[in-house]
Amino acid sequence: MKLSLYQIDAFANKVFEGNPAAVIPLENWLPTKTMQLIASENNLSETAFFCPSDNNYEIRWFTPNGEVELCGHATLASAYVLFNILNYKTEQIEFNSLSGSLIVKKINDLYRLDFPSQKPIKCKMPSLLTEGLGRESNNCYKNEDYLVVFETEDEIANINPDFNKLKNLDSRGVIITAPGLNYDFVSRAFFPKYGILEDPVTGSAHTKLIPYWAKKFEKSKLIAKQISKRGGELFCENNKNRVYISGHAKLYMKGEIEIN
Repeated sequence: MKLSLYQIDAFANKVFEGNPAAVIPLENWLPTKTMQLIASENNLSETAFFCPSDNNYEIRWFTPNGEVELCGHATLASAYVLFNILNYKTEQIEFNSLSGSLIVKKINDLYRLDFPSQKPIKCKMPSLLTEGLGRESNNCYKNEDYLVVFETEDEIANINPDFNKLKNLDSRGVIITAPGLNYDFVSRAFFPKYGILEDPVTGSAHTKLIPYWAKKFEKSKLIAKQISKRGGELFCENNKNRVYISGHAKLYMKGEIEIN
């Protein structure tokens, strides 16, 4: 069996930026075990599979270590493939996922994700999280991931996590954030439990970051930067129980995989 594979740099203005995702279009679903083996072989933070369903598509995402319920950059990458390579004709795509209906709209050269808002809830910072980040904050929140707020962009840039400690937390991952120097806010994100030490750009993290910073700054539209080594720019909007996360994408590679 041969399958097309595309590698897309999502939230990137040019190749070698943003977050690379593998995208594999399917006509029918493969066994979950097979999709997991492909994702492990790809060894990217996410491999997305999508399959036609009625008038839209179903989508699933796999890290090298397991399936996840929501992934932003691989959804954006999947939309890029449909719009630019598979000649999807309308300006909007609906994906059905484990997190419900996800809509991606093409607006000029931007791809806008319409995702559920995941408002973070304030909590006490666990000692394991403090040890894992090497510093403490009075502003710690949780909603699937821990979200830790610091005062400056320099603090975010200079944190050197202990991933062995972070992977033992009772969360999917850890997001750290602060006001930005040239952006409304900056962030970094770590998911060692899923084999991703630092994720280059994380759309799903912004489902928590956007409602937090929108309330903090008392405005609905924000521009964000994830300050990983590759880096990525996100145009954000808070819309009640939904968030809009927009970014650019670039094709890096297209090829074919063969499964015997």
